[in-house]
Amino acid sequence: MTTLYHAPMSRSSSILALVRELDPTIDVQTVTVRRPDGSGGPDPKNPHPEGRVPYLVDGAEHLRERGAIVLYLTDKYPDAGLAPKVGEPGRGAYLAWLSYYQGVMEPVFIMTMLDQATPELIRAYGSFDDVIASLDRALQKGPYLLGKHYSAADLLCASPFQWMPHMVPDNARIRDWVARCSERPSVAQVVAEEMAPA
Repeated sequence: MTTLYHAPMSRSSSILALVRELDPTIDVQTVTVRRPDGSGGPDPKNPHPEGRVPYLVDGAEHLRERGAIVLYLTDKYPDAGLAPKVGEPGRGAYLAWLSYYQGVMEPVFIMTMLDQATPELIRAYGSFDDVIASLDRALQKGPYLLGKHYSAADLLCASPFQWMPHMVPDNARIRDWVARCSERPSVAQVVAEEMAPA
C-alpha cells in the first residue's frame, strides 16, 4: 500500500494534488505538524524522522522532500503523462526543474517571504528576480516549463504562487502560467478545500 502523510496548508498540498492526478486510491493520512507561528506539533502517526510533511511510504520505500516524491510517483505512474520517461526528450529539463525548485526556488521564496534576502544568501541562491527571470525564459518557449505540455514540474514550481498569490510578479507570462496550473482540477480542488473557511 502507498501512503502519503499530509498536513493541510503545507508543503504537502502540492503532493496531494499530484496523488489525485496519478492514483486517487493512494491512502492519504492527515497529520499535524509544527507551524511557523508555533502552533501544532509533531504527530505520533507521522513516520517522517523530523515530523514534517510530505512523507510517502510505498512498501519498503520511504521518501521525503517534494522533488524526490514527485520524481518517484511520476516514474511509478508513467502513463499519466506528467513527466517525460527515461530516454524521452525533455527528461533532462524535467529533472533540472525538480532540482531547481528544491535547491533554488524554495530557499529564495522563504528568504524573500521572511525579508531575509541578505547579500550572502543572494550570492548563494540568487534573488527573487533571478528566479522570475528563469521561469520567464522557459515560458517564452511555450505555455509550460517543458514547452507545450503540462508536467509535474509545473505543479511543483507553480505551487508557492498558489498559496502566496501576492508573490505572483507583474509578468503576464508567469501570471498566465500560474493561472493555467491553478486551473488543473486536482490543484483547484486541493486549494479550494484547504483555503475554505473552517
